[in-house]
Amino acid sequence: MNVKDYYKILGIEKSATEDEIKKAYRKMAKKYHPDKNPGNKEAEEKFKEANEAYEVLSDAEKRKKYDQFGSDWQHYEQKGGRPEDFDWSNFGGGAYGGGTHNYNFGGGGDEEGGQFSDFFETLFGQRFGGGGRRTQQRGPQKGRNLNATMDVSLEDAYKGGSRQVEVNGSRLNIKLKPGLHDGQVIRLKGKGQDSPNGGEAGDLLITIQLTPDPRFELRGQDIHTEAAVDLYVAVLGGKSQVALPGGAISMTIPEGTDSGKIFRLKGKGMPDYHHPNQVGDLYIKVMVHIPTHLTDKEKALFKQLASERGIVV
Repeated sequence: MNVKDYYKILGIEKSATEDEIKKAYRKMAKKYHPDKNPGNKEAEEKFKEANEAYEVLSDAEKRKKYDQFGSDWQHYEQKGGRPEDFDWSNFGGGAYGGGTHNYNFGGGGDEEGGQFSDFFETLFGQRFGGGGRRTQQRGPQKGRNLNATMDVSLEDAYKGGSRQVEVNGSRLNIKLKPGLHDGQVIRLKGKGQDSPNGGEAGDLLITIQLTPDPRFELRGQDIHTEAAVDLYVAVLGGKSQVALPGGAISMTIPEGTDSGKIFRLKGKGMPDYHHPNQVGDLYIKVMVHIPTHLTDKEKALFKQLASERGIVV
């Protein structure tokens, strides 16, 4: 059995942070998603590998076991050991004791069970029996998972919302929590295919695709935007309306604000999906709006102001 290097699959270092793992996974999931690569077996395989790597590295306990297992396993194989002789007792606990877990990403898959590799199933779901072969799964098998893609506007990602989807002839109402990110996978337990022999149904895995909004740029959890500010407000100070996804806020513009100045509004960015209290910031670039179609009186006043400054116009 070949040991999979999940860090290499996602193109990250072993010291990668949770955020770096998440970003690397999003990039691969978006690039190799089956909907964007129909009939491309290589892309499908890379998508499966990315899901498998993220399933492990995004979970602190699984990542810890994987780091320990990978090192010990390689050392063991170098000494000529066989899979069936490996000492699994060092990894006791839920992942290795009694019962098996059938993980499956995607609507397809082989007839042997889930789409994760033998390495993954050995480490987190199944144990090797005599002769180096995996033991057969006992009892009813879980139905296969289904994959779907959902386009979500930045407004819904920011505020949350609801969607209705049709799966296997049934309509499902899905509530979207604030903080969705591009490439995120939402799991709806039991909404996949029925079990072939009376077991529990598979899951529905929905990959989120954020629809770009020309008014905003999302950088992590921070939102960047531009705000047109009237010349008089920029010069004298005052209030200006600033757009947010799905709404607007009133912002105080200080006297003498120059065009291009960037203001930061703390806690007005994108919330974290898993930690709603962790919210990004809103960065606003001021673009001073120059008035046009001036009246003769307005022109005279501007000339008077220019003269006060010693400016010849």
